[in-house]
Amino acid sequence: MTKNNYGLDPDRPTANAAVRHADADGHVDPALEFAPDTSRPAGAAAFLRTTRAIRIRADALLARARRGESQWFTIGDEAAFDAMARTVADVTRERYPKHAIPYHSRWRHFEAGGVDRLQELNRLLGDLNPTQRARAHIDLAVVSVLLDAGAGPCWHYTEPATGKRFGRSEGLGVASFHAFTGGLFSSNPERPLQVDAVGLRGLVTDRLGDAFQVNDMNQLVGLTGRATLLRRLGEAMSEQPGTFGEDGRPGGIFDALVSPFGPAAPPTAETTAHDILSLLLESLSRIWPAANVIDSSGTRSGDAIGGIAPDDAALALGDCWRHGAVRGPGLTNGWMPFHKLSQWLTYSLIEPFEWAGVKVRHLDALTALPEYRNGGLLLDSGVIVPRDPALLERLWTVGDEFIVEWRALTIALLDELAPRVRQVLGRSEEELPLARVLEGGTWAAGRALAQRLRGGTPPLRIESDGTVF
Repeated sequence: MTKNNYGLDPDRPTANAAVRHADADGHVDPALEFAPDTSRPAGAAAFLRTTRAIRIRADALLARARRGESQWFTIGDEAAFDAMARTVADVTRERYPKHAIPYHSRWRHFEAGGVDRLQELNRLLGDLNPTQRARAHIDLAVVSVLLDAGAGPCWHYTEPATGKRFGRSEGLGVASFHAFTGGLFSSNPERPLQVDAVGLRGLVTDRLGDAFQVNDMNQLVGLTGRATLLRRLGEAMSEQPGTFGEDGRPGGIFDALVSPFGPAAPPTAETTAHDILSLLLESLSRIWPAANVIDSSGTRSGDAIGGIAPDDAALALGDCWRHGAVRGPGLTNGWMPFHKLSQWLTYSLIEPFEWAGVKVRHLDALTALPEYRNGGLLLDSGVIVPRDPALLERLWTVGDEFIVEWRALTIALLDELAPRVRQVLGRSEEELPLARVLEGGTWAAGRALAQRLRGGTPPLRIESDGTVF
């Protein structure tokens, strides 16, 4: 085999990087052979859906800030970083004194108030086999996570059975749990404990509001955006029966990853965290309302509500935003990806897979979640320092460069924080992966600092439509 096998024409150079770099005998570098072609929109979108792209760009923005080149932030000294690591370690010891730290996931919010709602769900599910149970668990986790953008400081949910009152993420989790067990997301009254495409496509905003106890005195930020997001999920699932099954259920993700060759083939015993994330990003790209779509110029972006044209669905970037200092190949130049809700969902699907006997490997491929609590911890600890304190008083949108950079710095700095927390606690990376550092952890420490400094409100203000923040 030689280069001639590829039919290379010097007057018409190929765009395939692997072929261009083939040696005289026609051997290609596998890393190049399978790399997305970022000169084309589809390849650029594929690259921006990887956590490798997230980390490369976040690390670059952190290095830039440390050189003093950021217009928005400086980075605190080692003393501030070490103090933050000790704070996170102290919070972790306080929350989990017996060292059994679970993953950071939506399932922790279902435990709010010390109530074992998973046990209640499994009782309601009855004698299902592990695969059927996994589908139901995934159904619940998907809709609950997609409803988990910031609730605002005033909204709360009172659980009828216990009388307990919950706000913020715990309230959203408990409310969505009861909406699910009440059959709100199912179109089949005989099978209420499921989520299906028909049920979601017909979801009325007022019914969702009733399930979340919304009224004039108990307003939920972004209720309309949340309902719209679930209806788009229903549409996306009905259009992809190969992934979500004929009924269009989120639980079809389990079958797509574990039994991709059908029920007659033996199921796989393992998958990876990034495989779960990739399937979510590819199959759900069309549901995000942010009009961030990569095109042949690589520059189409926006944050308007209303979604994207159906023919652009495969190129939708979702939680991915422009930043003038971000550099990258081809059409990816200038884009900073995060995929926060999709990664939060991936963290929340690890346990349903493991409960069904499927090992999920390479958890640390996922990044920290760049949101109010993790990012707020860094601001309140003096590790991320705005150049002008007045910047924290402004109302920002999620696509503003100040917010994009803050979120990127959060990802890079929490990667650096994790080994320091392990060192303080005397734990190995295997014992305390990032998913457990976050739970132990950074999210709770960020909330505790916000409570102490401002009565629980975040250190900055972002306009929310209920789908990102």
